[in-house]
Amino acid sequence: MSNLYNSLPIGAIAKTITDIVGINSPKQAEPSINIIHNCAKKVFEGKKADRVFIYNPDAVALWLFQKYTERFERAILQSDLGLPMLAVMPTVTPVCFASMYSGASPDIHGISAYEKPILKIDTVFDAFIKAGLKPAIISTAGDSISCIFLEREMDYFIYETSDECNKKAMELIEEDKYDLIVLYDPKYDNAMHRNGPESKAALAELANNIDTYSEIIEHIKKHWAKHRTMIGFCPDHGCHEIDGSLGSHGLNMAEDMNVIHFYRFIDKTEGAI
Repeated sequence: MSNLYNSLPIGAIAKTITDIVGINSPKQAEPSINIIHNCAKKVFEGKKADRVFIYNPDAVALWLFQKYTERFERAILQSDLGLPMLAVMPTVTPVCFASMYSGASPDIHGISAYEKPILKIDTVFDAFIKAGLKPAIISTAGDSISCIFLEREMDYFIYETSDECNKKAMELIEEDKYDLIVLYDPKYDNAMHRNGPESKAALAELANNIDTYSEIIEHIKKHWAKHRTMIGFCPDHGCHEIDGSLGSHGLNMAEDMNVIHFYRFIDKTEGAI
């Protein structure tokens, strides 16, 4: 097992998003990631983004990218940046996504175990709402993103299956009325728990994650041609193999803490017809 930990925290994503859009950040958010911010400035020639789409596939670890790099080819070629990122402890979904979208550590946002209370502190979603912008969440029912960000003046699209969620995401892109869309996908996480992180079933879902990310980019290029858009492929935590060749996460170990993120920036002229 590796003991090398990444340095860029997933909690910095919150302020990075709001800085790139040019709105006030959640008040407790840690500083933004300059690499991502500077890439956006370069692509947008100093202008601000007016659309953000974040795809959240669950449990895609950095070691998967390192071991199965060629399987990520489509994501690599579609992206402007690929960055190693660091999750928070414990490395479980509600804790990590609470940090990702609030910019705060677990001791501040208050979720420090596998529990799904409604988050009361400022989040990226609140920042968009306060700025007069429209955020939306698309998630499978009962999963963390569908629970911890409730009770806000925004739209929630909650379905039983990931296929329904992905279909709705494409529909919302076509409608072009939301300034921030967050899409959650649990399929790799589910498969690795049941079959192991490197099982045929899990690697097939990893391939589906990469295909979904690529299809989102292509759909945005077609339907958001009048916008400057930030797109992220942003897993929450990693995973590791346990006894019986099954998968798990939640520990303070590099396999669980280190994840891979991808980012793409599309200028409004790029997709114009």
